[in-house]
Amino acid sequence: MQGDKNLWVLVFVCVINSLGFGIIVPVLYTYGKTFGITGETLGILTASFSVAQFFATPVLGSLSDKWGRKPILAISLAGTFLSFLLFAWASSVFMLFSARILDGLTGGNVSVAQAMVSDTATPQNRAKKFGILGSAFGFGFVIGPAIGGLLNKFGPQVPFFFAAGISLIGTLCTIFILKETNPPDPKKNIKANFKFSELVNTLKRPVIGTAVFTGFMLTMAQFTMIIGFQTFSVDVLKISPTQIGILYAGFGISGIVMQLCVPLLTKRFSSKSVILMLSTILCMVAMFITGLTNEFITFITGICIYGLFNGLRNPMINAIIADHIDHNEQGKILGINQSYASIGQTLGPVTAGFAALISVHGIFFLSSFYILIALLLSFRLKARE
Repeated sequence: MQGDKNLWVLVFVCVINSLGFGIIVPVLYTYGKTFGITGETLGILTASFSVAQFFATPVLGSLSDKWGRKPILAISLAGTFLSFLLFAWASSVFMLFSARILDGLTGGNVSVAQAMVSDTATPQNRAKKFGILGSAFGFGFVIGPAIGGLLNKFGPQVPFFFAAGISLIGTLCTIFILKETNPPDPKKNIKANFKFSELVNTLKRPVIGTAVFTGFMLTMAQFTMIIGFQTFSVDVLKISPTQIGILYAGFGISGIVMQLCVPLLTKRFSSKSVILMLSTILCMVAMFITGLTNEFITFITGICIYGLFNGLRNPMINAIIADHIDHNEQGKILGINQSYASIGQTLGPVTAGFAALISVHGIFFLSSFYILIALLLSFRLKARE
């Protein structure tokens, strides 16, 4: 019972955390322009978070294996709180970059929360719990931009102060309500000195390495698709920003719905890698068809099918990884997985920009190519699992 209670506290914390991030998405560029941020430097500002997170997340995960999940999660959320305050009080571009890098360096929220879920889960219900946690993150990302747009009417700094406030609530909930799932044990000789060579060595591990790299490719595909979605909506469909926002919300909601259906799928299919394989096939077909069309209905159908089955990616991959690692390295390995996801979030948009030089349709074909690589890896994953 305690494990279930902790799960719902984690869900609440994750909603608050992702809500805070989602709130600043629609206002970041406009706010940054007052300090000289351009379209090009916005990409660098966004990438600075992912690069910092790439190096910090596995270190924080390793520390959570040794010192406990709760203090590391609280530190991560506190770092997010301080980063939003820096945004609100910014007086220069330097402060904006400092805020994003600080948030990235303390960005162990996702992987530590996943490790806490894995600590109390069984192989039978692990994918279900990861699906619930993923839905919590998705919910915040979906409604956050709408709230951010409304708050911006009261002043450019208001969304950042609001995001800081709810991040503080998440920090306090972690400190005073959340129960530790990995209490420090002096008898266990767990090393907390993470070596960055493990980022490469992890990929060499038969099941875990294949799962991590599959997730990396699928993340690249998603963030490539997002650039294509924005470009196609404006340049080809010529729809308004409000309509784009509604469509993007629909994309997010479809993923949440599928994550909530994870328990039904795991009852139907005993192998998580088979579920991952089937969902990857459908995502690839949906992206390829999207790249072939100029029609609104066909485009939206392809995007919705992709959003629906892409929602299975994280629950399945995280569950496969957690099923094949020792409890003493849950935080470290899930942190490494999140590190590669961070790089995928950066490389996806960059490569999409090159594809856009050829054709807006090329972005979707590039995304489907990344998914094809992930599909081939998922076959390998099934064989190794």
